[in-house]
Amino acid sequence: MNSKVLTGIRVLDFARYLAGPYCAMLLADMGAEVIRVEEPGGSADRTLGPLAPTGDSMSIMTVNRNKKGITLDLTKEKGREVMRELVKRSDMVVENYGTGTKEPLGLGYESLKKVNPAIILVSISGFGGSGPYAKRLAFDPTAQALSSSMSYTGFPGGPPTRGAAPYVDFSTGIYSALGAMLALYHREKTGVGQVVDMALLDTAVSFSAGYGVAAEYKILGTVRQPLGNHSFYNYSDSYQTKDGWVMISVIGHRLWKRFARMIGKEEWGDDARFKDDNSRFEHRDIIRPAVSQWMATRTVAEVIKALEENRVPCAKVNNAADMFVDPQIRARGMIVDVDYPGVGPVPLGGVTIKLSETPGSIETRSPLVGEHNQEVYGGLLGYSPKELAALAEEGVI
Repeated sequence: MNSKVLTGIRVLDFARYLAGPYCAMLLADMGAEVIRVEEPGGSADRTLGPLAPTGDSMSIMTVNRNKKGITLDLTKEKGREVMRELVKRSDMVVENYGTGTKEPLGLGYESLKKVNPAIILVSISGFGGSGPYAKRLAFDPTAQALSSSMSYTGFPGGPPTRGAAPYVDFSTGIYSALGAMLALYHREKTGVGQVVDMALLDTAVSFSAGYGVAAEYKILGTVRQPLGNHSFYNYSDSYQTKDGWVMISVIGHRLWKRFARMIGKEEWGDDARFKDDNSRFEHRDIIRPAVSQWMATRTVAEVIKALEENRVPCAKVNNAADMFVDPQIRARGMIVDVDYPGVGPVPLGGVTIKLSETPGSIETRSPLVGEHNQEVYGGLLGYSPKELAALAEEGVI
């Protein structure tokens, strides 16, 4: 088997919670040696739910797979000395300490590049390294709120609603991994490292603007409002069947004509009220009762069968148990069981990017606190058992 594409790249992961650890996990899946650095006793995100019966965070188990784990106290000068030795031997640093808090710990770019001019710093924060909010703290929901997405999520008349899955965190992790690859490509050509400055708010705004929300307001004067599960500017919605819910997306006129014929409304295929996606969106209140009636007399399986035969994009609305056993999800290797001490097999999300020649994979579980101190400090830095014992006694590791 070919080696993974990032074999030979070493990453120091100082990040916590989701965005930063997920970025480093993506690099680890593709072969990078990722060393997760926690304070002695474990990082704060080890208490992030859901928790296994052992009290271990299952979020930690997911986003820290394929990594080695060490402990190091950066508030101590000796800890910062050890960190600098690690930086000399590494290619990237991933951190999310935030503007103004990482510099005293030695994780600012100016300090790092003095130690290793080729280092790539992936710096993840709520608002980035510039602007009036730069020193504020943020999590995924605050970025969703500022980006306007909460204002048009949910059902008409309801309160602003966040997306339940923390899409800003995970997408910032993906953007950060892409930024790391761009910086690595630049370094391959020039030998020069740089900062990848990532912000949760930037990610959230890129999605809202990419969805046309900013242009819709600027050009049309429209402030988007919530529509429930209906899409904007086309006909897509969820419907209740005899035994569950189905989501459909009827986009494009050829597809619309097939769909109208299927539900017994063939005349709608040439009805001027439904001539294009925007017209069908504007007249959705006319369409919905007929579709609801057609759906309500059938089971999910019957609805999906008819829709698939007519080539209409559709899906059963899965709950977590349904998703866990969905045959397509299983066929794509997107649920992978990995054993964790005291817990047993833990289902993790699989490797999303499928490479034909150098595929990524899940090789190892998330490390326990300080599990690889001996391997990293003894092997990589050459510390003796006596030196390691002294560092532990001083509370440095």
